[in-house]
Amino acid sequence: MAVFTPVSDLDARKLLKAFGVGALRELRGIAAGIENSNFFLDTDQGRYVLTIFERLDANDLPFYLELMQHLAGRSIPCPNPVADLTGELMGRLHGKPFALVSRLRGEALTDPEPAHCAQVGDLLATMHQAADDFPGLLPNPRGRAWWEATAIRVRPHLDDSQAALLDDELARQRQFAAQDDFSRLPASAIHADLFRDNVLFETAHGASSSTRRLSGVIDFYFAGVDSWLYDLAVAANDWCIIDESGAFDPARLSALLEAYRERRAPTPAEIKAWPMMLRAAALRFWLSRLHDLHRPRPAQLISPKDPRHFERILRDRRPYCPPLA
Repeated sequence: MAVFTPVSDLDARKLLKAFGVGALRELRGIAAGIENSNFFLDTDQGRYVLTIFERLDANDLPFYLELMQHLAGRSIPCPNPVADLTGELMGRLHGKPFALVSRLRGEALTDPEPAHCAQVGDLLATMHQAADDFPGLLPNPRGRAWWEATAIRVRPHLDDSQAALLDDELARQRQFAAQDDFSRLPASAIHADLFRDNVLFETAHGASSSTRRLSGVIDFYFAGVDSWLYDLAVAANDWCIIDESGAFDPARLSALLEAYRERRAPTPAEIKAWPMMLRAAALRFWLSRLHDLHRPRPAQLISPKDPRHFERILRDRRPYCPPLA
């Protein structure tokens, strides 16, 4: 969530009038992330997040907004899109599509404890069950076709060791995807980006950090139809690691997986595919960070992320992965 497209107070007042959600009190750009332009937008009637989509195809935007509506209607604590006075969920600002959604309470955690990982595991399984009947069919926008195309663009920037790692992992992932077990993995619309900064927690006054309760999940703009196992692998690779090394923290991983399994038992095909899916999730984010580093876009506020972090995670996952069950 960076700021590529500036929004003035005048822009915000015109927008708020079209949505009928009150008078502007504060407009503030959000610096975290690197895909869209995001702003906190507070009015005398409520608190919202304004997102201007910089690269997303406007034809795909209804999928994301309707998915959030669907999940919110099933008691998933996610942003709920706000319709304007004509009933539309999306509009245009400075020639780009935008959406206005409810702002959730809470803050992201940088150093989660196993109890927090357990809440994330429970949330993820609940989201998968809630999305099972969502009719949207948009494929994962950062899926396998995107990996192959992005690998070609970033490979000239890699040293020999990195290039060898990339080529070998892509080859092994192709073999994995061709297996019958892969086609039998349960799938639906998934979040696909459930990192620590996309989950919010609240702390009761005077309570300890371990008693923080999960209050929301945000940023569904990488969502798409893919396997539930991939979604779980993305979360595990971020929530359950020893930060610098990329290796798993056993207590965090156990808490996440046990909570997920209590809500939804993995299938035999998922148990078999788990090690390769952890590698697939690491490969996807290594590629995206390489792309953002070597092919950046200008922005007013931007926080680039180090691709070596997910290179380390991928290297750690290749020799051995803890079992799913």
